[in-house]
Amino acid sequence: MFSAAPTVYHPYLNGVYTVSAGLYRLGVQPIEGRLEHHTFAFDRTYPHYMAAKAAARTRALHESYTLAGLHPGLRERALDFIAHAAAHDSGGILTWDGQTLGNDALGWAGTLDLRRGALENLRRFPAPYARLVSEVMPTDALDFLAMNVQEDLSILAVDAQTGTDFLAAIHVLLPERWNPLDKIGRDFAAVHAPVAGSGPMIATAPKLVKAALEHGPFVRFVWGVTPSGKLDHHPNLPPEPGLSDDPAQFFLRAERQTLHGFAAQHGALFTIRTYLYPLCELLDTPARSAALAAGLRTMTPAQLEYKGLSRSRAALLDWLDRRARVGA
Repeated sequence: MFSAAPTVYHPYLNGVYTVSAGLYRLGVQPIEGRLEHHTFAFDRTYPHYMAAKAAARTRALHESYTLAGLHPGLRERALDFIAHAAAHDSGGILTWDGQTLGNDALGWAGTLDLRRGALENLRRFPAPYARLVSEVMPTDALDFLAMNVQEDLSILAVDAQTGTDFLAAIHVLLPERWNPLDKIGRDFAAVHAPVAGSGPMIATAPKLVKAALEHGPFVRFVWGVTPSGKLDHHPNLPPEPGLSDDPAQFFLRAERQTLHGFAAQHGALFTIRTYLYPLCELLDTPARSAALAAGLRTMTPAQLEYKGLSRSRAALLDWLDRRARVGA
């Protein structure tokens, strides 16, 4: 039903790997020469993402979805925004009338109590991808909404009295080598402290949180290289067998992240859409191979370790340098 090809992003093209806010004003500042207005991206990989999400929540939903101090006003505002934006960005395949979100691709419709955060009624009907969620029983409104989009979701809250920020909700079924349960209830600095090289960004945390609530919306990108084509890399999963050491079989893993602030409700919605691009297809010019090689060379040993690239760095650089010299 969703026929568009996934958008291709090249966040490595400046040839420098950095851990920074890197915020673009969504709909205002061009991203690789084009303006973007959407929060949720729907494309022909939709069934693949829904299958991966369903498998992750079946394995251990409690490891991926949890709440901590999410107050009713922020919950209501965030849920309504998610439902409205998902329906808008889907091109009509998802619908939202203020009470019920329907999905003609997955064949279900849920009536939501936004204030209580409850899923009050779920009905199912025939649809192209209904089988992917046939065993899924959403626990509440946020769980249901998250199972209709390809993005992972989290909600940041700020205490109106103290100004302290904390992660009040997280629904992340497709993490990259980090545990969502380690983040819940923590502030911006603590959430990002394990990220190698995040010190300068953490130092500006109060300004970033203020900008997230009062300005924007924003979009940002992070990237890495991986031998795995899997979406879900929860650290509690067993090691993935059969991964190739051949860089020609590697992928660029890029995340498009959006931030939408709700100043009146003292919080913000954070979305993560993961993209996996085979390097052999993505690096279709010598310049792109050279740019990725340059970016990898700027990674510190700690960053290489955090990204899981310490062992493969030399082979990757050799392969990239050869492509940069002779062409794709």
